[in-house]
Amino acid sequence: FGSGYVHECLEELFLENRVCQPALLPMELDEPVELLPHVRLHNGTIWRWNRPLIGFDDSGQPHLRVEHRVMPAGPTMLDMMANIAFATGLIHALATSETPPESQLPFEECFTNFTNASRHGLHALHTWVDGTTGPIGEFLLKELLPMSRQGLESLKIAPIDIDRYLNVIQQRAETGLNGAEWQVQWVRQHGHDMQALTNAYMSRQQSGEPVHQWSL
Repeated sequence: FGSGYVHECLEELFLENRVCQPALLPMELDEPVELLPHVRLHNGTIWRWNRPLIGFDDSGQPHLRVEHRVMPAGPTMLDMMANIAFATGLIHALATSETPPESQLPFEECFTNFTNASRHGLHALHTWVDGTTGPIGEFLLKELLPMSRQGLESLKIAPIDIDRYLNVIQQRAETGLNGAEWQVQWVRQHGHDMQALTNAYMSRQQSGEPVHQWSL
């Protein structure tokens, strides 16, 4: 998750990589130094939640992009589209707000929010930029979904698509059921047969139904 917010540019994260994550197995690569092969290899072994990536197009022009781990959470295609729509709208709204959120929420609080969500999912306690604290599910419904909708509307996304995808997030928050919670509940009901869990998860995934509608 890193050690702090980026203040000036993404180079800060690569410098942090070098200082805090020294290469375990140093090696020399034959690629031209202009392609930054060692920096790219090293960065590729560090799994940040938001990871900057250096790439080159077919003409050799370099570019930076940010890899964000929203879509892989799935588990169905509709869930993935809902995740990315929700995140895109929310990011745009926060990035264009008059008061930068990072000036209101200390990084330590942000890190605590992240770890709580990783451990407890939609039941985790979450601190928002105004200092209030409550379950993530409540913040999704009261604060984050309206903000995401505002962001998507300002990006000129079709209203029918906004409704379709944000409704999935809303129902997920209301039921408290996402992919991880479904797995936990399945194990409670059926036992620790991981092969059976995988088979059940895959069969429901192939139905295309969003995860909050899955049966156990």
